[in-house]
Amino acid sequence: MKVRKGGTYIYDPVPIDRINALTNLKANDRVVVIHPAGCPPPNTMGHCHVARHDDPDRRLVGLVHCNSLSKKKK
Repeated sequence: MKVRKGGTYIYDPVPIDRINALTNLKANDRVVVIHPAGCPPPNTMGHCHVARHDDPDRRLVGLVHCNSLSKKKK
């Protein structure tokens, strides 16, 4: 799945994000894709950086696989 910077998604971790979690996100958390300075853009090697949707400062939460993000709740 391709994601867009600034897009809001539902986090539903795929197995790689469950096994090697690089964030403290829980399933069904709402996140926003961000592009921190000095980091590769979203979709590079299938990953992107995310922030919590309810954080007005859009602070980095971590790196997740793009397939862990969806537009709808499952």
